[in-house]
Amino acid sequence: MPAIKVKFTSNNLERLTIEDLQVIRDKYKDPRSIGTRASILVCGGAACKARGSVKIQEALSGELKKKGIDSEVSVYETGCNGFCNQSPVMNVYPDMTLYQAFKPEDVPYIVDEHFTKGQPAEKFVYKDLKDKKSIANRHEIPFFSLQERRVLYKSGLIDPDDIEAYIFHGGYMGMVKAVTQMKPQDIIREIKDSGLRGRGGGGFPTGLKWEICMHQADDTKYVICNAGPISRSIIENDPHSIIEGMIIAGRAAGASKGFVYVREPDNLFILRRLHTAIERARVCGFLGDDILGSGFNFTIDVSFGAGTFICGEETALIRSMEGKRGFPTPKPPYPAQSGLWGKPTIVDNAETFANVPLIISNGQAWFRSVGTQSSPGTKIFTLGGAVNINGLIEIPMGMTFRTIVDEIGGGLKKKSKFKAVHIGGPTGGVIPEALLDTPSTYEDITAAGVIVGSGNLIVMDNNTCMVNEALSAMEFGHGESCGKCVPCRIGTKVMHDKLIDITEGRGKMEDLDTLASLAYEVKRTSLCGLGQTAPVMVLTALKYFREEFEEHIKDGWCRAGKCRTLTTFVIEQKTCSGCGSCARKCPQGAISGEKKKPHLIDWGLCIKCRSCFETCPFNSIRIEPGVTEEGDSW
Repeated sequence: MPAIKVKFTSNNLERLTIEDLQVIRDKYKDPRSIGTRASILVCGGAACKARGSVKIQEALSGELKKKGIDSEVSVYETGCNGFCNQSPVMNVYPDMTLYQAFKPEDVPYIVDEHFTKGQPAEKFVYKDLKDKKSIANRHEIPFFSLQERRVLYKSGLIDPDDIEAYIFHGGYMGMVKAVTQMKPQDIIREIKDSGLRGRGGGGFPTGLKWEICMHQADDTKYVICNAGPISRSIIENDPHSIIEGMIIAGRAAGASKGFVYVREPDNLFILRRLHTAIERARVCGFLGDDILGSGFNFTIDVSFGAGTFICGEETALIRSMEGKRGFPTPKPPYPAQSGLWGKPTIVDNAETFANVPLIISNGQAWFRSVGTQSSPGTKIFTLGGAVNINGLIEIPMGMTFRTIVDEIGGGLKKKSKFKAVHIGGPTGGVIPEALLDTPSTYEDITAAGVIVGSGNLIVMDNNTCMVNEALSAMEFGHGESCGKCVPCRIGTKVMHDKLIDITEGRGKMEDLDTLASLAYEVKRTSLCGLGQTAPVMVLTALKYFREEFEEHIKDGWCRAGKCRTLTTFVIEQKTCSGCGSCARKCPQGAISGEKKKPHLIDWGLCIKCRSCFETCPFNSIRIEPGVTEEGDSW
């Protein structure tokens, strides 16, 4: 998409008509239509910026000017491509050549090869992990080609601050249809027939929630976007899709006011992007009074929280917006019946709202053309951990986790052996290798004992200790508990303490039954979703990896070397080559030895950080159980 900018000033506010939208869509189908050969789309995601994308933009502008083609080739920043560990990344439009993992000093070579010689700059195109074949076109790279990018379709292709670029790609056409051609009940029927379920983790039918709100006899209603973890990526990439979805929801429910609730008020980048998008939508007449001459009024403001995890729960979020402490409240009544300031309120996350304009524009049958009967459409996940390729992905619901790990993620890194997939964020659980063919649907994920949650997928290898992971989950759950209900407040604390004992060598076998019983009761009796999901990691770790817990207790050994009290690192004298890699990496200077001769670890200095174990190229460092005496070496 070429760089198309709309000038917005306080003295020149212009509302757009339906005809204007169509003109924008028709005008910019090819960069040559506005006198340019191509556009260079530089990823502005966090990973790319950390690796120099801003300097790369400057280098590109300078090099294009130097070669005298700056009027023919435009350069601008986009949202995140999702191809995060290959950063920095940029695409050349319209041929969609993708360049990755380069530096500002490489820009002259890329510009010369691509724009002077007319061929891809081979050195910086993607190399397939299997056959090392070069793949220049973004759409042919397995990471992208195996996805079904609908919500993320425009990510990496448009400037998120450019409303005309959004309109060019079909933006606001769903709003036009909903506001000018459909009645509220027609909108709700389309959403219900699509089978769209809340993408915030709970999976509640969206159309049913909206219908409940619509039928409430109240003149004042609200729409709230819960801007949680996945929401931030959509705000960064495509904020207008959220605004458009909220407008349609307001039209369906009879609401005239919307809020985007941001839990992290210190995230100035996200706040700036939100405010820019809202202002530009208002200037164009998509927010405010009498939208598109329909008589429908709707406005959106940004509301701030204090950064607490509990305010991701909808009733705690609402109390926070009302200026109260973020405590959850019992349901019913549900927010759709009595929410913000006691008024009927729709609360959905950004991914849910971003799906809505697509459904209205393309129809429920199109939405159901991917996914499964009970879990139609796509789902956004963040993929990370021990896989070769990590980033932001959008897949058709029902794709197996094996396909996600092996194909989209490119399999596991060298020296790694698959152990589990952690799904659902800090209150999620694990799926073992035996269940790796589980389809990514709400029903199948629940049947495996885990939750969709925030949509995080972390691939774990043999270097992961499940007892330590359970401890981390309980530390988070107890720390983020609001303390209102006893099961969550006390239960998470007791589980946390039991896990501390196990990781430090004081555990007993009866502790495992206590942990399982407590986790079940906390899950069953807690007031809100935090307490109900906080024990999921303990339950799944005990269910699928109980032998690790028993090993910690019976043998006093953490085979992954993560529980320091139960870990001793030993250099295998027969295989140590004396290369010195471990000694150079050790932060404590605890490793010594002559060059090309076996080295020793001074256990009195060793802090058991694992750096030697992870660095050794010959696998000459092994993990043994037991506690060593200060001053010993081996």
